Amino acid sequence: MSFGLTNAPAFFMYMMNSVFMNELDKFLVVFIDDILIYSKNEEEHEEHLRIVLTRLREHKLYAKFGKCAFWLKEVSFLGHILSEKGVAVDPSKVECVLNWKQPETVTEIRSFLGLASYYRRFIKDFSKTAKPMTSLTKKTTKYLWSPNCEEAFQSLKRSLTTALVLAQPDITKPFDVYCDASGNGLGCVLMQEGRKHEANYPTHDLELAAVVHALKIWRHYLLGNTCHIYTDHKSLKYILT
Repeated sequence: MSFGLTNAPAFFMYMMNSVFMNELDKFLVVFIDDILIYSKNEEEHEEHLRIVLTRLREHKLYAKFGKCAFWLKEVSFLGHILSEKGVAVDPSKVECVLNWKQPETVTEIRSFLGLASYYRRFIKDFSKTAKPMTSLTKKTTKYLWSPNCEEAFQSLKRSLTTALVLAQPDITKPFDVYCDASGNGLGCVLMQEGRKHEANYPTHDLELAAVVHALKIWRHYLLGNTCHIYTDHKSLKYILT
């Protein structure tokens, strides 16, 4: 397939999803021509590897041996480091963000925010922190790099260097959902072994919107499992009464 065609990547992605439709999200992740196989143990991994290679052969798709890596305990995939500990930010991508010079145009701000936003799930209060910069991307706003913009710029850089590893969920244990909301946005965190959080007590509707937002994001974890929802808005206790 010629990847010079505009719709070539989308079509190839569709084809790969069709080929591995029975394996996707069970032990396989596919992004265009990148295939990631994950397993709980070596016996499982050997079987998963056999299934994937068989499926490729059946559809006359070929993997170049020199570009393959097998039996890895840790792997870099789509800008993330994946291991038994969980998912972490790829250090090489963090270095790219740290070396980013102060944006001087709206286009440069969008480029920086585009890269930083890719890792927003690792950064607490990402939208709130980035707001001074995102405000400059509006057509009705005059471009003026203020001290608040500089602080937001540096804060996002610092946050990426201290980003925590996102752990794998244990579906045998209950989930805890922490939600909060304000006029600036919605916030939610999916946790296990829940911890106490700070409360801001915004309005009822915004708090409920934060809960709905969280349930939509993590529905693939929560459906069919016990889920405890923690919110700082007491009136939500009576929503079903």
